[in-house]
Amino acid sequence: MPTQKPRYTVVVDEELLRQIDDFRFENRFPSRSAATLELIRLGIQQLEREKQEKQKQQD
Repeated sequence: MPTQKPRYTVVVDEELLRQIDDFRFENRFPSRSAATLELIRLGIQQLEREKQEKQKQQD
């Protein structure tokens, strides 16, 4: 089913691809894209938590 969402391509090395595939299969994602989106989401959440912690330390 086609999507109207924006698309872009990411080039990764073999090791990172293996890690993405491991994450995908361990967490039963239906595709590499779904697994990659979740990893990006988790990474952004972690960055936000770190940013908030840093702000608290500066206050």
